[in-house]
Amino acid sequence: MPQGFSQPAPAVRPHRVAVIVDEGTNPFEVGVATELFGLPRPELGVDGPLYEVTLCTPDPQVRMNHGFFTLTGVPGLEAADDADTLVVPGRPDNVVPRGETVLDAIRRTHARGARVVSFCTGTFALAEAGLLDGRRATTHWMWAESFRALHPGVVLEPDVLFVDEGGILTAAGSAAALDLGLHLWRLDHGAEIANAVSRRLVFAAHRDGGQRQFVERPVPAVPDASLGPLLAWAQERLDEPLTVADLAARAAVSPATLHRRFRAQLGTTPLAWLTAERVTLARRLIERGEARLDVVAARCGLGTAANLRARLRRETGLSPSAYRRRFAAAAGEPLRA
Repeated sequence: MPQGFSQPAPAVRPHRVAVIVDEGTNPFEVGVATELFGLPRPELGVDGPLYEVTLCTPDPQVRMNHGFFTLTGVPGLEAADDADTLVVPGRPDNVVPRGETVLDAIRRTHARGARVVSFCTGTFALAEAGLLDGRRATTHWMWAESFRALHPGVVLEPDVLFVDEGGILTAAGSAAALDLGLHLWRLDHGAEIANAVSRRLVFAAHRDGGQRQFVERPVPAVPDASLGPLLAWAQERLDEPLTVADLAARAAVSPATLHRRFRAQLGTTPLAWLTAERVTLARRLIERGEARLDVVAARCGLGTAANLRARLRRETGLSPSAYRRRFAAAAGEPLRA
């Protein structure tokens, strides 16, 4: 055993993990489950495996997402009945209900007290099975509104990487399955062992900021061209102390009229749009390697490093330093005020 490790308590048998592979399942998430729980971990110095993984399918042949390959020779869903943890990966056609055999397997697993885990949009299947009503859960940010419409009784938390509700755990996007998997290692075997697994995976044991930092926020289309020149003009002057009054004067309208136009065409207020544009520019400057917070704050019109920190954390859930470590092209010199 590597120096500094404490031997985990010996298990009577490995923790049994079953992974449901349904029609259209995403191969990446199945791979995450097998990588996390199905491979030997000799570096841990533990006698015997801590987990054993079984794939199970509702049909003898299951076609994976986009027909990349077809899975055959895998046990049926009855294999889930002996699992200590059941993993349900996602698939892209979430508005198409899962088959009743799959939903029944999920319900049976939960009813006998085993742990149920979803990766990415596998949360839809757990909700269809009735496991999430009144509970907190998460799913991929692209599917958040669709999930809310289909399952209004679930307390959706779209900003986090995963949610632990005791016996039911849900991960956000596909890569967040790794975050949740390492969390399960911590729950089952402690932080030391989980950290060793994360190092083997070359993946952070804890990722900060949630999935807000990854949400795509495209610039809304402007149906009325009258706002287009104003927006372009303002974007070129974000380093200046622009106000809503300045924007209204440039558009030759009253502030009240400008508010109505922004609401009608962009669904936001002039001030909120201006602040969002400043934060977007700040993000780009940090991504390009600018290490001086006061320079970033000045160039994007946020004024002070303190205001920049507050705005960036509100928008992405990350501090400027954490954002730079995550997204900068060459994060060498540390950020400084």
